[in-house]
Amino acid sequence: MSRKNKISAGKAVVLLSGGLDSSTTLYLAKKQGFDCYCLIFDYAQRHKKEIESARSVARSARCKYTVVRISLPWGGSSLLDVHRNVPLASDRSEKSIPSTYVPARNIIFLSSALSYAEAINAKAVFIGAHAQDYSGYPDCRPEFYRAFRKAAAHGTKSGVEKKGIEIKTPLIMKNKAEIVRLGVSLGVPFELTWSCYKGGLKPCGKCDSCYYRAKGFKEAGMIDPLIRSRK
Repeated sequence: MSRKNKISAGKAVVLLSGGLDSSTTLYLAKKQGFDCYCLIFDYAQRHKKEIESARSVARSARCKYTVVRISLPWGGSSLLDVHRNVPLASDRSEKSIPSTYVPARNIIFLSSALSYAEAINAKAVFIGAHAQDYSGYPDCRPEFYRAFRKAAAHGTKSGVEKKGIEIKTPLIMKNKAEIVRLGVSLGVPFELTWSCYKGGLKPCGKCDSCYYRAKGFKEAGMIDPLIRSRK
């Protein structure tokens, strides 16, 4: 089917952080025929690198994007407080929630995306959360999204009118290697993405996010173009 004759699945709001997962989710939503509206958050995180990456990915996908600035003055995360150290992957405990957890971040982001979706009559909200290999964040679990879907159905006009907006988590049960392979098949420009919790010229290679990204590319049998391009 030609691009001109392609049938649209309707509008979708895609939460885009500029990382590997959200970028793959954006390209998957496009593949499914959605007219994507990217929502990027500037919440005073440690660096602006991921915001720059999100903009670049959205432009590469030829999708509209909006950067929303919000304030979380109470802190509560090493991603918000530059005076706190970002934990190393080698020091992490599988049983503890790391200091990089931002209190209720995905609830805030999803609520904003749901509001945006209602305002533009979108049919879906996409988020790139996944439960396997996640860093211990409670808002990346399938049970959280099941609960949020119920709240959205009862707390929005579209839900009450039985025209509910779907909350889509297409990567929820995939591991990083599977996400990398999917992204490659979709043509995701991984060289434009940024996953590191630090905002240097190249990924630190030591934080949780760098660890899981490297693990994903290694298990997928591929070389991370971001690392290759920074050597």
